[in-house]
Amino acid sequence: MTTLSFEDGTVRVDDPPPDLQLPFLEADPRSGDARAPAFRYAALRDVLDGCDEVYDDRVRSWDPLDLSTTYELRDYQREALDAWERADGRGVVELPTGAGKTVVAIAAIVSRGLPTLVVVPTVDLLNQWRRELEAEFAVEIGQFGGGQQTKRPITVSTYDSAYLRADDVGGDFGLVVFDEVHHLGGEGYRDIGRLLAAPARLGLTATFERPDGAHEVVEALVGPRVFSLAVDDLAGDHLAEYDIKRIEVSLSEAERAAYDDAQETFVDYLRTSNLDMRSGADYRKLVMRSGNDPRAREALLAKQRARRVMMNADAKLDALESILARHRDDRVIVFTAHTDLVYRLSERFLLPAITNETGTSERREILDRFREGSYSRVVTANVLDEGVDVPDANVAVVLSGSGSEREFTQRLGRILRPKSDGGRALLYELVTRETTEEDVAERRRG
Repeated sequence: MTTLSFEDGTVRVDDPPPDLQLPFLEADPRSGDARAPAFRYAALRDVLDGCDEVYDDRVRSWDPLDLSTTYELRDYQREALDAWERADGRGVVELPTGAGKTVVAIAAIVSRGLPTLVVVPTVDLLNQWRRELEAEFAVEIGQFGGGQQTKRPITVSTYDSAYLRADDVGGDFGLVVFDEVHHLGGEGYRDIGRLLAAPARLGLTATFERPDGAHEVVEALVGPRVFSLAVDDLAGDHLAEYDIKRIEVSLSEAERAAYDDAQETFVDYLRTSNLDMRSGADYRKLVMRSGNDPRAREALLAKQRARRVMMNADAKLDALESILARHRDDRVIVFTAHTDLVYRLSERFLLPAITNETGTSERREILDRFREGSYSRVVTANVLDEGVDVPDANVAVVLSGSGSEREFTQRLGRILRPKSDGGRALLYELVTRETTEEDVAERRRG
């Protein structure tokens, strides 16, 4: 009899039917066994089932879970879950930050009743998911990452730990939930999806498509985007109404001279390089060339100097001072692109600061105080863009950032949780005139 079993990130097929061509199988040169990548398990089973072939499935040996949830799904959350179920439990749900993607995942876990692995990008998110799942299901939740390696029927893992453990535990889960699933398109993380046998797969994200096209890899490993809503679809009903206010500032004479000089050096090199900086691939080529081409290195350093000048213009600090004075009674998050600017702002305006250098306990204390109202404002560089449960805020200031639409959407999402008073959220976008930041701002606004 044909037997399917999980082994080291693959599905081994013993005694395959001689008259049936099974897809994705390759001969293992070491043992002679027929194997397929673990993520092809569902497809193999579909072929065998479709031919009424009797087989011994030792992969699907999971004990069912008897779970329930207290959550009442909103209409759009129910629609998202139903769309995923209609896709045979495979696919990506795209919802804005604050729209309750975790609730959809919990409903999917209950619906399937299978051992589940939840994969998340950061330790902060790992802790958040574990707390949420323990509170909802009143069971012990396993954890891979953050100093622990404990497997339970429901386990939460960071992407890094899942990458290290997938070939070992990939046959132990029937459902895998990828939070911030766009990370799965990364070169190394793709192996997580390939090494897991789980036939049911749910991806969660606020921004599915990647500029490098790697979302197509995600579709192959998790399934297509089965449901999508944008911020404007939910604003006013399930998310706060919002406004975006753009404030333009000018460089000082000294800053303008430094910016123009650096930008001219960069542009002069581009004229003879055949590179287009609107292309991420060409930017990577410039970085590679800078390793052995002095002119390329000079151009790259000049570009970085120009970018730092325009993003950290003194006039932005003056504008921020006015904004903070105007919003004394509001909860404000200030976003920047550079860690050193975070510390400058923290010192000048006495703002609690969170960067990638901030320890977990200190970060948690700052956010707890922000939540309870002891702090009414915080400044950060990228760290709060995703993967952190940020307490309710109603004002955001984007002092500087990239041209990424994903980054902008995530920052906007930090202030869109519904307000108890029904008030509107407000995002300020500070842009330096007559610099490439004007183009950057247009790109990130989509």
